[in-house]
Amino acid sequence: MENRVAMISIVVENGHEAGDLNGILHEYSEYIIGRMGLPYRNRQISLISIAIDGPADAISALAGKIGALPGVSAKTVYAKLEEK
Repeated sequence: MENRVAMISIVVENGHEAGDLNGILHEYSEYIIGRMGLPYRNRQISLISIAIDGPADAISALAGKIGALPGVSAKTVYAKLEEK
Protein backbone atom coordinates (compact mmCIF):
# COMPACT_ATOMS: atom_id res chain seq x y z
CA MET A 1 0.00 0.00 0.00
CA GLU A 2 1.17 3.51 -0.84
CA ASN A 3 2.18 5.87 1.95
CA ARG A 4 0.32 9.13 2.40
CA VAL A 5 1.31 12.37 4.13
CA ALA A 6 -1.28 13.91 6.43
CA MET A 7 -1.92 16.18 9.39
CA ILE A 8 -4.12 15.05 12.24
CA SER A 9 -5.60 17.86 14.33
CA ILE A 10 -6.63 16.89 17.83
CA VAL A 11 -8.69 18.78 20.41
CA VAL A 12 -8.47 17.36 23.93
CA GLU A 13 -11.30 18.55 26.16
CA ASN A 14 -10.79 15.81 28.75
CA GLY A 15 -7.25 16.02 30.14
CA HIS A 16 -7.74 12.67 31.90
CA GLU A 17 -7.38 11.00 28.48
CA ALA A 18 -3.81 12.27 27.99
CA GLY A 19 -2.24 8.97 29.06
CA ASP A 20 -4.39 6.92 26.69
CA LEU A 21 -3.78 9.42 23.88
CA ASN A 22 -0.01 9.23 24.35
CA GLY A 23 -0.22 5.43 24.37
CA ILE A 24 -2.05 5.43 21.04
CA LEU A 25 0.47 7.86 19.53
CA HIS A 26 3.30 5.64 20.72
CA GLU A 27 1.73 2.67 18.88
CA TYR A 28 2.01 4.61 15.62
CA SER A 29 5.32 6.36 16.36
CA GLU A 30 7.03 4.77 13.34
CA TYR A 31 4.82 6.91 11.07
CA ILE A 32 4.88 10.18 13.05
CA ILE A 33 7.09 12.89 11.56
CA GLY A 34 6.47 15.44 14.30
CA ARG A 35 4.07 16.62 16.94
CA MET A 36 3.14 19.99 18.41
CA GLY A 37 0.92 20.46 21.43
CA LEU A 38 -0.50 23.67 22.80
CA PRO A 39 -2.21 23.79 26.18
CA TYR A 40 -4.93 26.46 26.06
CA ARG A 41 -5.36 27.10 29.75
CA ASN A 42 -8.03 29.81 29.36
CA ARG A 43 -10.38 27.17 27.92
CA GLN A 44 -9.01 24.11 29.77
CA ILE A 45 -8.25 22.27 26.51
CA SER A 46 -5.20 21.15 24.55
CA LEU A 47 -4.66 21.50 20.81
CA ILE A 48 -2.34 18.98 19.16
CA SER A 49 -1.08 18.65 15.58
CA ILE A 50 0.47 15.43 14.31
CA ALA A 51 2.38 15.27 11.02
CA ILE A 52 2.35 11.72 9.70
CA ASP A 53 3.68 9.72 6.74
CA GLY A 54 2.32 6.19 6.50
CA PRO A 55 -0.19 3.86 4.91
CA ALA A 56 -3.65 5.38 4.57
CA ASP A 57 -5.21 2.58 6.62
CA ALA A 58 -2.76 3.22 9.50
CA ILE A 59 -3.47 6.95 9.43
CA SER A 60 -7.21 6.29 9.40
CA ALA A 61 -6.93 3.77 12.24
CA LEU A 62 -4.87 6.20 14.33
CA ALA A 63 -7.37 9.03 13.87
CA GLY A 64 -10.24 6.66 14.63
CA LYS A 65 -8.69 5.43 17.87
CA ILE A 66 -7.95 8.99 18.96
CA GLY A 67 -11.46 10.19 18.12
CA ALA A 68 -12.98 7.29 20.08
CA LEU A 69 -11.49 8.60 23.33
CA PRO A 70 -14.08 10.42 25.48
CA GLY A 71 -13.66 14.18 25.23
CA VAL A 72 -11.17 13.97 22.34
CA SER A 73 -11.82 14.97 18.71
CA ALA A 74 -9.60 14.28 15.70
CA LYS A 75 -9.73 15.33 12.04
CA THR A 76 -7.34 14.34 9.27
CA VAL A 77 -6.22 16.30 6.21
CA TYR A 78 -4.27 14.48 3.51
CA ALA A 79 -1.65 16.10 1.26
CA LYS A 80 -2.37 16.01 -2.46
CA LEU A 81 1.02 14.73 -3.57
CA GLU A 82 1.64 13.47 -7.07
CA GLU A 83 2.68 9.85 -7.42
CA LYS A 84 6.39 9.24 -8.09
